[in-house]
Amino acid sequence: MGVAVVCGAGINAVGVAPSGRVARFLSLGAISGDWGGGLGLSSETLWHAARAEDGRGAPTGLAELVRSHFGADTVERVVIDLHLGVLGRERLLELTPGLFRVAADGDEIARGLVSRLADEIATMAQVCLTRLDLLSTPTEVVLGGGVLRARDPLLTTLLDERFAARMPLAERVVAELPPVVGAALSALDHIGAGEDAKARLLGRF
Repeated sequence: MGVAVVCGAGINAVGVAPSGRVARFLSLGAISGDWGGGLGLSSETLWHAARAEDGRGAPTGLAELVRSHFGADTVERVVIDLHLGVLGRERLLELTPGLFRVAADGDEIARGLVSRLADEIATMAQVCLTRLDLLSTPTEVVLGGGVLRARDPLLTTLLDERFAARMPLAERVVAELPPVVGAALSALDHIGAGEDAKARLLGRF
C-alpha cells in the first residue's frame, strides 16, 4: 500500500490500495494533462528566457542562465540552434539545475516555476490517495526521480507546506535509488534470478 510520484525527465504517479486497486495517470505529456519534470521545467525556462530577452515577458535571470549555459550571446541564438538541430533537444534538460539555482537567488519567475512543480507533485499524490480512499489513512508517499532526489531546499519547503495542508497523514519518503532499479529488480524476479544477481544490480547504484 502506498503512492509513488516520480519526477525526472518527465513526471508520473501511481498508488496501490491494500486491496490491490491501482490509481495511475497516462503520463504521455501535455496531451494527457501532464506538467513538470525536467523537460517541462527546462522548456518553461527557455520560454520565459526568450520572452524576457525580446520584451514580451518580465525580466528574469533565466535569460542569463540560458545564454551562459550554452555559451551564446543571445537566447535567440540558442532557440535558432535548437530549431535547426545544431543543439539537440535533449540538451534542454541541462537547464533544470540552473533553474533551481536562479529560484534560490530569489528570481520571481523561477520561483514561480518551482512553486508550480510543488503544486503538481502534491496534486498527483493527493489525487492518488483520494481515488484509493487513503487520504484519511497514514500512507507512505515515495518521491523519486532525479529532480526529487536532488532534494532542492526550496522545493522541499514548498512540498512540506502542501503536504501538511492537504495530506497531513501522508508520510513523505525520498527514494535513494533511481526508478529504473525497481524495474530491473522486477525483471530479475520475472526470470527467476537469484539474490546474488539482485545484489550485483544494487551494487551498481
